[in-house]
Amino acid sequence: MFDSLPLIRTEVFTTLPQKFRDRGKRRPGSAPRFHDVDCFLEGPSFDRAGNLYVVDIPFGRVFRISPKGDWDLAAEYDGEPNGLKIHKDGRIYIADYRNGIMVLDPASGRVTPLVDRRHTENLRGVNDLVFASNGDLYFTDQGLTSLSDPTGRVYRYTAAGKLECLLYNALSPNGIALSPKDDVLYVAMTVTACVWRMPPVHDGSAKVRLHARMVCGGADGMAVDEAGNLVVANVGIGVLWVFDKRGVPAHRIQSCGGDLLTNMAYGGPGRKTLYVTDSEKGQILVAKMPVPGKPLYSHL
Repeated sequence: MFDSLPLIRTEVFTTLPQKFRDRGKRRPGSAPRFHDVDCFLEGPSFDRAGNLYVVDIPFGRVFRISPKGDWDLAAEYDGEPNGLKIHKDGRIYIADYRNGIMVLDPASGRVTPLVDRRHTENLRGVNDLVFASNGDLYFTDQGLTSLSDPTGRVYRYTAAGKLECLLYNALSPNGIALSPKDDVLYVAMTVTACVWRMPPVHDGSAKVRLHARMVCGGADGMAVDEAGNLVVANVGIGVLWVFDKRGVPAHRIQSCGGDLLTNMAYGGPGRKTLYVTDSEKGQILVAKMPVPGKPLYSHL
């Protein structure tokens, strides 16, 4: 069924320059899964000037890519930045696996902690995040949770500064996204290669349903367009899937690079270009999309 879907092709937009790769393999203290890489890109998001920000997990770096594809080091610190989203006031929020939710000042390059625990419990290892239009921040706390440890968390950090736990039994929660009206929260579950959907409420009444399922690999980053279609990175097989708002497969986006496509963001003129992190090759791929992406919170 998936192979018969309309195909959207990708091309390379830009590649991490060699000057940022000549630093040896694996920074001391970084996770063992990054033992033999010179970069691992994730967390794409655009600022108001059209610059694309991405993180480099094993080396604790945040890069800023110009609309022409030129790379600049925006920040480097002692952490494992995984997801990234930009506030409408220009501050950059980072889901850092080691440190929790961090905030980067793009002017100074300073990175400071925001959330590292709930009550007396440390976060397990945050992965991705998304802003609602009212400024509430949703994020996944994945850690090492899996089929044998279904205790991943999904949190909301309200604009008023209150931390709420929406899910406490998630199977390796990874990517996270909101529908165009912010009334549906989507959470990608890596180990089961599927997406859960739920109303973003915190009163015990949220009914969680299965929204979409892939046949192999894992579910990673996600993005939503204006029509409510959901793009999901099927990490490990070099494909992104587009599901409509009912969860029905609509398009297949094929990698022209590596198999580890991890996340994506809509940008460019009319928000009709999808920018994808090809973590295996250290490059950004682009695909022309039929529907504009949902406006980012940074642009509201």
